[in-house]
Amino acid sequence: MTTLNLTGELERLIRDIVARTPEFHHVATEKLLVCVSSGRPSPGGSLAKIHPLRFEGGEKSVRRRRGRRAVLCTMPTIMHQGEEILYVIYFLVPRFLELSTREKLITVFHELYHISPAFDGDIRRFPGRNYAHGSSTKAYNALMGRLVDAYLDQLPDPSAMLFLEGNLAELRRRHRAIVARRLPAPRISVSPAG
Repeated sequence: MTTLNLTGELERLIRDIVARTPEFHHVATEKLLVCVSSGRPSPGGSLAKIHPLRFEGGEKSVRRRRGRRAVLCTMPTIMHQGEEILYVIYFLVPRFLELSTREKLITVFHELYHISPAFDGDIRRFPGRNYAHGSSTKAYNALMGRLVDAYLDQLPDPSAMLFLEGNLAELRRRHRAIVARRLPAPRISVSPAG
């Protein structure tokens, strides 16, 4: 039995998705950090989340009003293997692992699609109030389903998806241990604007 490096396998899968899916060719995977976070095993709730490390337009800092005072909000700098990271994606375990293989893929695609086409550290912004998902989260997820189907039609490397088969209990039976990268959620620093 081998040790399963869950974040390593997710990174390998994401590299394959980016290489095969035109909608993600702008993603520089070396500037994307994949981590896991604990999530309650109950149904519902978040399965994954993305933390962009830039504000709108790729800005590292922005001025904001807090009551009567102005503050400067600055994104943290995260380095990994000599690269400055622009996005951190967290997969919530065990909830993510309890999904079907297709639902897991849709979740991965969902988070990747949030990455700005400019790959500037900001998220993809849609017009209107719901700038993260557009006018309909249902339509957003339907698009992710179509992108997953197109990806699967290309017969991707099956070894890149083996770890998606089965839930946490099944993975524990198949592997001696499961390891993954953890990182506290990036926090924006706030200081008085000068």
